[in-house]
Amino acid sequence: MKAKSIKGNSPEEIKTALEQSMADGFKPTLAIVFISINQNREAVSNVLDSAGISIYGATTNGEFISEDVGNDSIAILLLDINRDYFTVLFEEFPNKNYREITQKMAGVALEKFTTPAFLIAGSNMETDAELLLFGFEDVIGKHVNVFGCMAGDNFTLSEQYVFTNGKSSNRGIVAVALNESKIKIKGVATCGWKAMGTEKTVTRSEGNRLYTIDNVPVLELTKKYSGIENLNKDNASLMVEIATNFPLQLQREKGMPIMRPGLHVNWEDGSFICSGSLPQGSKVRFSLPPDFDVIDKVISGVEELKATEMPEADALIVFSCAGRLASLGPLIGQEIGGVKNVWNVPMAGMFSNSELARATDGNLEMHNLTTCCVALKER
Repeated sequence: MKAKSIKGNSPEEIKTALEQSMADGFKPTLAIVFISINQNREAVSNVLDSAGISIYGATTNGEFISEDVGNDSIAILLLDINRDYFTVLFEEFPNKNYREITQKMAGVALEKFTTPAFLIAGSNMETDAELLLFGFEDVIGKHVNVFGCMAGDNFTLSEQYVFTNGKSSNRGIVAVALNESKIKIKGVATCGWKAMGTEKTVTRSEGNRLYTIDNVPVLELTKKYSGIENLNKDNASLMVEIATNFPLQLQREKGMPIMRPGLHVNWEDGSFICSGSLPQGSKVRFSLPPDFDVIDKVISGVEELKATEMPEADALIVFSCAGRLASLGPLIGQEIGGVKNVWNVPMAGMFSNSELARATDGNLEMHNLTTCCVALKER
Protein backbone atom coordinates (compact mmCIF):
# COMPACT_ATOMS: atom_id res chain seq x y z
CA MET A 1 0.00 0.00 0.00
CA LYS A 2 1.30 3.42 -0.93
CA ALA A 3 0.14 6.48 1.00
CA LYS A 4 0.55 10.24 0.81
CA SER A 5 -0.68 13.13 2.97
CA ILE A 6 -1.91 16.43 1.58
CA LYS A 7 -3.34 19.55 3.18
CA GLY A 8 -4.85 22.86 2.12
CA ASN A 9 -6.91 25.85 3.13
CA SER A 10 -9.43 25.65 0.29
CA PRO A 11 -10.88 23.16 -2.22
CA GLU A 12 -8.67 24.78 -4.87
CA GLU A 13 -5.52 24.11 -2.83
CA ILE A 14 -6.62 20.51 -2.29
CA LYS A 15 -7.18 20.08 -6.03
CA THR A 16 -3.67 21.33 -6.74
CA ALA A 17 -2.12 19.17 -4.01
CA LEU A 18 -3.98 16.10 -5.27
CA GLU A 19 -2.78 16.65 -8.82
CA GLN A 20 0.80 17.07 -7.59
CA SER A 21 0.59 13.89 -5.51
CA MET A 22 -0.57 11.91 -8.56
CA ALA A 23 2.01 13.37 -10.97
CA ASP A 24 4.36 10.41 -10.40
CA GLY A 25 1.69 7.81 -11.21
CA PHE A 26 0.29 7.47 -7.69
CA LYS A 27 -3.39 6.45 -7.98
CA PRO A 28 -5.20 6.68 -4.63
CA THR A 29 -8.44 4.77 -4.20
CA LEU A 30 -9.39 5.94 -0.70
CA ALA A 31 -9.19 9.34 1.01
CA ILE A 32 -9.38 9.83 4.78
CA VAL A 33 -10.64 13.43 4.94
CA PHE A 34 -10.52 15.61 8.06
CA ILE A 35 -12.03 19.03 7.39
CA SER A 36 -13.03 22.15 9.28
CA ILE A 37 -16.76 22.77 9.60
CA ASN A 38 -16.09 26.14 7.92
CA GLN A 39 -14.73 24.57 4.73
CA ASN A 40 -16.80 23.58 1.69
CA ARG A 41 -17.18 19.82 2.18
CA GLU A 42 -19.13 19.36 -1.03
CA ALA A 43 -16.48 21.06 -3.14
CA VAL A 44 -13.68 18.98 -1.62
CA SER A 45 -15.74 15.82 -2.09
CA ASN A 46 -16.30 16.72 -5.74
CA VAL A 47 -12.54 17.09 -6.27
CA LEU A 48 -11.91 13.62 -4.88
CA ASP A 49 -14.96 12.07 -6.52
CA SER A 50 -13.87 13.38 -9.93
CA ALA A 51 -10.58 11.52 -9.45
CA GLY A 52 -12.44 8.28 -8.71
CA ILE A 53 -11.45 8.25 -5.04
CA SER A 54 -13.72 6.82 -2.31
CA ILE A 55 -14.20 9.13 0.69
CA TYR A 56 -14.31 8.69 4.47
CA GLY A 57 -14.87 12.17 5.86
CA ALA A 58 -15.51 13.94 9.15
CA THR A 59 -15.61 17.53 10.38
CA THR A 60 -13.16 18.40 13.12
CA ASN A 61 -12.01 20.61 15.98
CA GLY A 62 -8.65 20.92 14.23
CA GLU A 63 -6.76 18.81 11.66
CA PHE A 64 -3.15 17.89 10.87
CA ILE A 65 -0.75 15.84 8.76
CA SER A 66 2.27 16.81 10.87
CA GLU A 67 2.93 18.51 14.18
CA ASP A 68 1.59 21.76 12.69
CA VAL A 69 -2.09 21.82 13.65
CA GLY A 70 -4.43 23.40 11.12
CA ASN A 71 -7.23 25.81 11.90
CA ASP A 72 -10.13 25.95 9.42
CA SER A 73 -8.13 23.72 7.07
CA ILE A 74 -8.31 20.35 5.30
CA ALA A 75 -6.04 17.35 6.00
CA ILE A 76 -6.23 14.23 3.82
CA LEU A 77 -4.54 10.84 3.89
CA LEU A 78 -4.55 9.31 0.41
CA LEU A 79 -4.28 5.50 0.14
CA ASP A 80 -3.92 3.27 -2.91
CA ILE A 81 -5.59 0.20 -1.36
CA ASN A 82 -6.84 -2.48 -3.75
CA ARG A 83 -10.59 -1.84 -4.13
CA ASP A 84 -11.26 -5.51 -3.43
CA TYR A 85 -9.84 -5.02 0.07
CA PHE A 86 -12.24 -2.32 1.33
CA THR A 87 -15.72 -0.89 1.02
CA VAL A 88 -17.17 2.40 2.29
CA LEU A 89 -20.51 2.27 4.12
CA PHE A 90 -22.79 5.16 5.06
CA GLU A 91 -25.98 5.29 7.12
CA GLU A 92 -28.12 7.81 8.97
CA PHE A 93 -30.00 7.29 12.24
CA PRO A 94 -32.80 9.89 12.54
CA ASN A 95 -34.64 7.42 14.77
CA LYS A 96 -31.63 7.05 17.08
CA ASN A 97 -31.49 3.30 16.36
CA TYR A 98 -27.71 3.32 16.67
CA ARG A 99 -27.12 -0.33 17.48
CA GLU A 100 -29.46 -1.54 14.74
CA ILE A 101 -27.71 0.63 12.16
CA THR A 102 -24.23 -0.72 12.92
CA GLN A 103 -25.57 -4.27 13.08
CA LYS A 104 -26.72 -3.70 9.51
CA MET A 105 -23.35 -2.28 8.47
CA ALA A 106 -21.51 -5.18 10.08
CA GLY A 107 -23.73 -7.65 8.21
CA VAL A 108 -22.95 -6.00 4.88
CA ALA A 109 -19.22 -6.10 5.62
CA LEU A 110 -19.37 -9.73 6.74
CA GLU A 111 -20.91 -10.72 3.41
CA LYS A 112 -17.88 -9.21 1.66
CA PHE A 113 -15.04 -10.13 4.04
CA THR A 114 -14.55 -13.09 6.37
CA THR A 115 -12.67 -10.94 8.88
CA PRO A 116 -13.73 -7.29 8.55
CA ALA A 117 -12.32 -4.42 10.59
CA PHE A 118 -13.66 -0.89 10.62
CA LEU A 119 -12.68 2.77 10.62
CA ILE A 120 -15.78 4.74 11.65
CA ALA A 121 -16.88 8.31 12.30
CA GLY A 122 -20.21 9.42 13.73
CA SER A 123 -21.96 12.77 14.03
CA ASN A 124 -24.39 14.53 16.41
CA MET A 125 -23.85 15.22 20.10
CA GLU A 126 -26.89 13.10 21.03
CA THR A 127 -25.43 9.97 19.43
CA ASP A 128 -24.71 7.12 21.84
CA ALA A 129 -21.35 6.07 20.44
CA GLU A 130 -21.15 3.03 22.70
CA LEU A 131 -24.26 1.59 21.03
CA LEU A 132 -22.59 2.09 17.66
CA LEU A 133 -19.71 -0.09 18.87
CA PHE A 134 -22.03 -2.71 20.37
CA GLY A 135 -23.75 -3.18 17.01
CA PHE A 136 -20.50 -4.28 15.38
CA GLU A 137 -19.79 -6.64 18.28
CA ASP A 138 -23.29 -8.18 18.08
CA VAL A 139 -22.73 -9.39 14.53
CA ILE A 140 -18.99 -10.06 14.33
CA GLY A 141 -18.00 -10.74 17.92
CA LYS A 142 -16.09 -9.15 20.79
CA HIS A 143 -12.84 -9.55 18.88
CA VAL A 144 -13.79 -7.13 16.09
CA ASN A 145 -11.40 -4.25 15.49
CA VAL A 146 -13.15 -0.88 15.35
CA PHE A 147 -11.37 2.48 15.49
CA GLY A 148 -12.68 5.97 14.92
CA CYS A 149 -14.20 9.08 16.39
CA MET A 150 -17.16 11.37 16.78
CA ALA A 151 -16.91 14.38 14.47
CA GLY A 152 -16.19 17.90 15.70
CA ASP A 153 -17.24 21.45 14.85
CA ASN A 154 -14.48 23.84 15.94
CA PHE A 155 -15.45 23.50 19.63
CA THR A 156 -18.96 24.93 19.11
CA LEU A 157 -20.69 21.68 20.14
CA SER A 158 -23.50 22.58 17.75
CA GLU A 159 -23.49 20.58 14.52
CA GLN A 160 -21.03 17.99 13.22
CA TYR A 161 -20.95 16.11 9.91
CA VAL A 162 -19.72 12.86 8.43
CA PHE A 163 -19.66 12.34 4.67
CA THR A 164 -18.69 10.19 1.72
CA ASN A 165 -19.11 10.42 -2.05
CA GLY A 166 -22.37 12.28 -2.66
CA LYS A 167 -23.64 11.89 0.92
CA SER A 168 -23.39 13.97 4.10
CA SER A 169 -25.20 13.86 7.45
CA ASN A 170 -25.26 15.63 10.82
CA ARG A 171 -26.83 12.51 12.31
CA GLY A 172 -25.07 9.58 10.72
CA ILE A 173 -22.06 7.30 10.43
CA VAL A 174 -19.45 6.67 7.75
CA ALA A 175 -17.35 3.51 7.89
CA VAL A 176 -14.54 1.92 5.94
CA ALA A 177 -14.78 -1.85 6.19
CA LEU A 178 -11.35 -3.42 5.64
CA ASN A 179 -10.45 -7.02 4.81
CA GLU A 180 -8.14 -7.90 7.70
CA SER A 181 -6.70 -10.86 5.82
CA LYS A 182 -5.25 -8.32 3.36
CA ILE A 183 -4.87 -5.14 5.41
CA LYS A 184 -3.38 -5.34 8.89
CA ILE A 185 -4.83 -2.74 11.25
CA LYS A 186 -3.67 -2.14 14.82
CA GLY A 187 -4.31 0.69 17.22
CA VAL A 188 -3.78 1.98 20.72
CA ALA A 189 -5.78 4.41 22.85
CA THR A 190 -3.81 6.31 25.49
CA CYS A 191 -4.82 9.12 27.82
CA GLY A 192 -2.21 9.88 30.49
CA TRP A 193 -4.39 11.85 32.93
CA LYS A 194 -3.46 10.71 36.46
CA ALA A 195 -6.11 9.64 38.95
CA MET A 196 -6.29 11.20 42.42
CA GLY A 197 -7.90 10.17 45.68
CA THR A 198 -9.75 6.97 46.50
CA GLU A 199 -12.37 5.15 44.46
CA LYS A 200 -15.87 6.51 44.89
CA THR A 201 -19.23 4.97 43.95
CA VAL A 202 -21.80 6.31 41.50
CA THR A 203 -24.98 6.27 43.61
CA ARG A 204 -27.42 7.87 41.19
CA SER A 205 -27.25 8.16 37.40
CA GLU A 206 -29.34 7.83 34.26
CA GLY A 207 -27.28 6.96 31.19
CA ASN A 208 -24.74 9.75 30.84
CA ARG A 209 -26.42 12.02 33.41
CA LEU A 210 -24.59 11.78 36.70
CA TYR A 211 -26.43 12.97 39.82
CA THR A 212 -24.54 11.76 42.87
CA ILE A 213 -21.29 10.13 43.89
CA ASP A 214 -21.27 8.58 47.37
CA ASN A 215 -24.74 10.17 47.73
CA VAL A 216 -23.33 13.68 47.24
CA PRO A 217 -24.22 15.81 44.17
CA VAL A 218 -21.31 15.64 41.73
CA LEU A 219 -21.16 19.44 41.46
CA GLU A 220 -20.70 19.70 45.23
CA LEU A 221 -17.83 17.18 45.15
CA THR A 222 -16.23 19.05 42.27
CA LYS A 223 -16.36 22.29 44.24
CA LYS A 224 -14.77 20.55 47.22
CA TYR A 225 -11.85 18.86 45.45
CA SER A 226 -11.09 20.65 42.17
CA GLY A 227 -9.74 23.98 43.35
CA ILE A 228 -11.36 25.59 40.29
CA GLU A 229 -12.10 29.25 40.95
CA ASN A 230 -15.40 30.86 39.93
CA LEU A 231 -17.24 27.56 39.95
CA ASN A 232 -20.58 29.14 39.12
CA LYS A 233 -22.94 29.52 36.16
CA ASP A 234 -21.48 32.93 35.24
CA ASN A 235 -18.14 31.31 34.36
CA ALA A 236 -18.40 30.77 30.57
CA SER A 237 -15.33 28.54 30.46
CA LEU A 238 -16.28 26.41 33.47
CA MET A 239 -17.12 23.17 31.69
CA VAL A 240 -13.96 23.33 29.59
CA GLU A 241 -11.98 23.70 32.84
CA ILE A 242 -13.80 20.78 34.47
CA ALA A 243 -13.59 18.54 31.39
CA THR A 244 -9.88 19.10 30.77
CA ASN A 245 -8.49 19.59 34.29
CA PHE A 246 -10.73 17.59 36.60
CA PRO A 247 -12.42 14.81 34.61
CA LEU A 248 -13.80 11.61 36.08
CA GLN A 249 -12.20 8.26 35.38
CA LEU A 250 -14.56 5.29 35.16
CA GLN A 251 -12.82 2.25 36.64
CA ARG A 252 -13.05 -1.06 34.78
CA GLU A 253 -12.76 -4.64 36.06
CA LYS A 254 -10.71 -5.35 32.94
CA GLY A 255 -8.45 -2.85 31.23
CA MET A 256 -7.49 0.75 31.85
CA PRO A 257 -9.93 3.36 33.22
CA ILE A 258 -12.11 5.29 30.76
CA MET A 259 -12.35 9.07 30.88
CA ARG A 260 -15.84 10.47 31.52
CA PRO A 261 -15.56 14.28 31.80
CA GLY A 262 -18.55 16.43 32.62
CA LEU A 263 -19.76 18.48 29.64
CA HIS A 264 -22.77 20.30 31.07
CA VAL A 265 -23.97 21.16 34.57
CA ASN A 266 -27.56 21.38 35.78
CA TRP A 267 -27.45 24.12 38.43
CA GLU A 268 -30.81 23.14 39.89
CA ASP A 269 -29.79 19.68 41.08
CA GLY A 270 -25.99 19.75 40.76
CA SER A 271 -25.87 16.98 38.15
CA PHE A 272 -23.52 16.64 35.18
CA ILE A 273 -24.14 15.49 31.63
CA CYS A 274 -21.02 13.43 31.00
CA SER A 275 -19.34 12.26 27.81
CA GLY A 276 -20.58 8.70 28.24
CA SER A 277 -22.56 6.41 30.51
CA LEU A 278 -21.73 6.01 34.21
CA PRO A 279 -23.81 3.10 35.53
CA GLN A 280 -25.08 3.18 39.10
CA GLY A 281 -22.76 1.21 41.32
CA SER A 282 -19.73 1.82 39.11
CA LYS A 283 -16.48 3.09 40.60
CA VAL A 284 -14.93 6.42 39.65
CA ARG A 285 -11.95 8.56 40.59
CA PHE A 286 -11.22 12.21 39.89
CA SER A 287 -8.17 13.27 37.86
CA LEU A 288 -5.34 15.66 38.43
CA PRO A 289 -4.72 18.46 35.90
CA PRO A 290 -2.43 17.18 33.10
CA ASP A 291 1.32 17.67 33.07
CA PHE A 292 4.07 16.86 30.57
CA ASP A 293 3.75 13.15 31.37
CA VAL A 294 0.55 12.86 29.33
CA ILE A 295 2.54 13.52 26.15
CA ASP A 296 5.23 11.01 27.07
CA LYS A 297 2.65 8.33 27.86
CA VAL A 298 0.97 8.66 24.47
CA ILE A 299 4.27 8.40 22.62
CA SER A 300 5.35 5.45 24.81
CA GLY A 301 2.05 3.70 24.09
CA VAL A 302 2.57 4.03 20.35
CA GLU A 303 6.19 2.86 20.63
CA GLU A 304 4.96 -0.23 22.50
CA LEU A 305 2.40 -0.93 19.77
CA LYS A 306 5.20 -0.86 17.21
CA ALA A 307 7.44 -3.08 19.31
CA THR A 308 4.79 -5.70 20.10
CA GLU A 309 2.23 -5.77 17.28
CA MET A 310 3.04 -3.49 14.34
CA PRO A 311 6.77 -3.35 13.52
CA GLU A 312 6.07 -1.76 10.14
CA ALA A 313 3.27 0.47 8.87
CA ASP A 314 2.28 2.02 5.54
CA ALA A 315 0.13 4.81 6.98
CA LEU A 316 -1.04 6.28 10.28
CA ILE A 317 -4.38 7.80 11.33
CA VAL A 318 -4.68 9.75 14.59
CA PHE A 319 -7.88 10.63 16.47
CA SER A 320 -7.04 12.98 19.33
CA CYS A 321 -9.54 14.48 21.75
CA ALA A 322 -10.30 18.19 21.39
CA GLY A 323 -9.80 18.38 25.16
CA ARG A 324 -6.12 17.56 24.70
CA LEU A 325 -5.72 20.51 22.35
CA ALA A 326 -7.58 22.79 24.77
CA SER A 327 -5.50 21.61 27.72
CA LEU A 328 -2.04 21.27 26.18
CA GLY A 329 -2.20 24.17 23.72
CA PRO A 330 0.89 24.52 21.50
CA LEU A 331 2.53 21.57 23.30
CA ILE A 332 0.18 19.24 21.44
CA GLY A 333 2.55 19.56 18.48
CA GLN A 334 5.21 17.70 20.48
CA GLU A 335 2.81 14.81 20.99
CA ILE A 336 1.79 14.65 17.32
CA GLY A 337 5.39 14.90 16.14
CA GLY A 338 6.48 12.19 18.56
CA VAL A 339 3.71 9.87 17.39
CA LYS A 340 4.53 10.42 13.72
CA ASN A 341 8.22 9.73 14.27
CA VAL A 342 7.52 6.22 15.59
CA TRP A 343 6.94 4.88 12.05
CA ASN A 344 7.66 8.05 10.04
CA VAL A 345 5.00 7.23 7.44
CA PRO A 346 2.29 9.44 5.87
CA MET A 347 -0.25 10.49 8.49
CA ALA A 348 -3.45 12.44 8.89
CA GLY A 349 -5.27 13.25 12.10
CA MET A 350 -8.01 15.28 13.72
CA PHE A 351 -9.21 16.58 17.07
CA SER A 352 -12.48 14.83 17.81
CA ASN A 353 -15.39 15.06 20.24
CA SER A 354 -14.67 11.51 21.39
CA GLU A 355 -12.48 8.60 20.37
CA LEU A 356 -13.64 5.05 19.61
CA ALA A 357 -11.25 2.17 20.16
CA ARG A 358 -10.42 -0.82 22.29
CA ALA A 359 -9.19 0.18 25.70
CA THR A 360 -5.77 -1.14 26.66
CA ASP A 361 -6.32 -4.78 27.71
CA GLY A 362 -10.07 -4.13 27.58
CA ASN A 363 -13.20 -3.76 25.47
CA LEU A 364 -14.33 -1.45 22.69
CA GLU A 365 -15.09 1.86 24.37
CA MET A 366 -15.92 5.49 23.78
CA HIS A 367 -13.00 7.53 25.11
CA ASN A 368 -12.35 11.17 25.98
CA LEU A 369 -9.15 13.16 26.54
CA THR A 370 -7.49 10.28 24.71
CA THR A 371 -5.30 9.88 21.65
CA CYS A 372 -6.14 6.90 19.43
CA CYS A 373 -3.42 5.98 16.92
CA VAL A 374 -4.28 3.53 14.13
CA ALA A 375 -1.59 1.97 11.93
CA LEU A 376 -2.28 0.29 8.57
CA LYS A 377 -0.10 -2.18 6.67
CA GLU A 378 -0.84 -4.19 3.56
CA ARG A 379 -0.04 -7.84 4.15
